[in-house]
Amino acid sequence: MRTRRGTVRLRGWGGVGAMGAACVLTGALVLALTHQAGGAGAKAADGGSGVTVAARADAENCDARSLRPAGKDGPAIDAIKNREVKKLKVGVDQNSYRWGYRDPNKKGGELKGFDIDLAREIAKEIFGSRNDVIFRAIPTNQRTQALKSGAVDIVVRTMTINCERLKDVDFSTAYFETGQQVLAPKKSDITGYNKTLKGKKVCSAEGSIALDRLKEKSHGADISITVPNQLDCLVRLQLGEVDAVVTDSALAAGQAAQDPTVQLKGERPFTTEYYGVAVKKGSDDLVRRVNKVLEEYREDDENGWQKSYDKWLKGGLGKVAGPPKVGDSDYRG
Repeated sequence: MRTRRGTVRLRGWGGVGAMGAACVLTGALVLALTHQAGGAGAKAADGGSGVTVAARADAENCDARSLRPAGKDGPAIDAIKNREVKKLKVGVDQNSYRWGYRDPNKKGGELKGFDIDLAREIAKEIFGSRNDVIFRAIPTNQRTQALKSGAVDIVVRTMTINCERLKDVDFSTAYFETGQQVLAPKKSDITGYNKTLKGKKVCSAEGSIALDRLKEKSHGADISITVPNQLDCLVRLQLGEVDAVVTDSALAAGQAAQDPTVQLKGERPFTTEYYGVAVKKGSDDLVRRVNKVLEEYREDDENGWQKSYDKWLKGGLGKVAGPPKVGDSDYRG
């Protein structure tokens, strides 16, 4: 049975409203959005420890709205269905604990996680079965290229919607809210995205929002160490090659769950961002179909978004009021 929650509207992907409750990681990770009229034009503050920031300023510089949901096939979906292998090709991560990772206890190292659940729902909508999917593990810095080349049909890989990426790919509406945060050893004197990073070696992934933010303001940190896959930063941290990592707080929470010697620094992320499903530019019918899946997935309390969240993420992030709510102002066309 599906029950419908009240709608809190987001403008594009970083707007006026947000999820009603905070996510908490062991009392330290809180995802709280600023409730501000005209929030899409607000400038992000430098987080420091525990500073909530408004939506990214560049949201006002592009139309981040997605296409309205629809259940009809079109050129993009027809091409997918008419291939010799009748399966949806999905770009995912295989190293992000609880999001997309291989379970060594399962035969063949089956991929599991929150993003994997969503990818299977989209495959079910198009082909009729959650198993009609081919997962292709792609590094952080190859997500856009994988779509452009046709190596994958969609990317479901903790990919943040932003103006720069919208030049190259199309996005669904938001399916998760997150933000950038610092991860460091518990014994570290680093307290967050602030002056305590000065002189420290900080790792981030190539092509990531984290690297963009650090380039804008590094707080005196050495940001020369980058990696293709975000999880590689955790390995470097464990080896003592870097002092801290900057990444999405939701991903960092999974890494903290993997390694109890590290923790998120600062009470809250220093940005507010949203994950979306990425699709090759111009694949309008596929975007509409994905948005149809997302509408149903958000509202299905028994077998949808909330069930997947509770299974994979609740243990690290705590309770939430539900997924990002999407309204008329988030759609175009």
